[in-house]
Amino acid sequence: MRLPIRRSILLGALAVIMLPWAAPSGAAETYVEYAGNTNGPAAGKRVVLISGDEEYRSEETLPQLAKILAVRHGFDCTVLFAIDPTDGTINPNQSDNIPGLDRLMTADLMVVFTRFRDLPDEQMQHIADYVNSGRPIIGLRTATHAFNVPEGKSYSRWSFNSKEWEGGFGRQVLGETWISHYGHHGHESTLGLIEPSEADHPILRGIEDGDIWGPTDVYEVRLPLPENCRPLVWGQVLSGMSPSDPPVEGPKNNPMMPVAWTNSYQAENGTTARVFTTTMGAAPDFASAGLRRLLVNACYWTVGLEDVIPDKSDVDLVGEFAPTPFGFGGFKKGVFPRDHALH
Repeated sequence: MRLPIRRSILLGALAVIMLPWAAPSGAAETYVEYAGNTNGPAAGKRVVLISGDEEYRSEETLPQLAKILAVRHGFDCTVLFAIDPTDGTINPNQSDNIPGLDRLMTADLMVVFTRFRDLPDEQMQHIADYVNSGRPIIGLRTATHAFNVPEGKSYSRWSFNSKEWEGGFGRQVLGETWISHYGHHGHESTLGLIEPSEADHPILRGIEDGDIWGPTDVYEVRLPLPENCRPLVWGQVLSGMSPSDPPVEGPKNNPMMPVAWTNSYQAENGTTARVFTTTMGAAPDFASAGLRRLLVNACYWTVGLEDVIPDKSDVDLVGEFAPTPFGFGGFKKGVFPRDHALH
């Protein structure tokens, strides 16, 4: 049983700092920060989590992940959102505006869960500078196709379909770009099976076959993954939308596709970054404690704290978490970053 955190520590851990945004008077702040529990093993490490996808509710997954990281483990977390400039609300369909990316300048870890973004140069510059610094990176679900920048623009090579930098950020940094759905989207869910040769990897500590499940489908990747990638979890395609449904028969499970892997990326400065990618992570997937544990462990591992990952990381939800079903057009309207504060 977890011991209660002293009130003074709890208040510090849950402190939410909202910074003003240069917008019309009365507009909401554009991001949210959670100060880490100073008694946590990761105290002092700074994580910037970048949301912005139209389909899988990254704007719900990442605040909950940040709360767990801050309250349970001590990471200082900043969550960024796609912001509608007309009213300051979170709008995942706003593909060209994620304020606050300058927070990456002091980050120890960048977590990306965006889809087909076309950001202005001044915002992309912060992401490029971070990646080129060789610091750790985690990509979730649609991060394999995080950017879609038209030809002729400064950062077009980062696009998922880039020919200049083959496969763009997804392929070059995370290990794969967008290929296709492998499971039947919305009809066949995903069960995670551990790669036996990686069972002792720190990211998999406390996780067994079947602990990871999500209603999103398996994404297709090209096998084998690039040589620096190490598959950790395979996605068994289930015949329905329940973790108890049997696997589908036939080629979808032979071969299975990896749904989580590590990569090492050599940055422009010669530094080799630790990278972790999972093609899971939609808000409904995040109801799975196994998936939450996978991501928490990955945060420790990427920043070099694998030695302090416990036998079973605490991934209890923090505050209310009622994930919205995935799908286009289904995001919660009228939500401001401040609405993700803990009260």
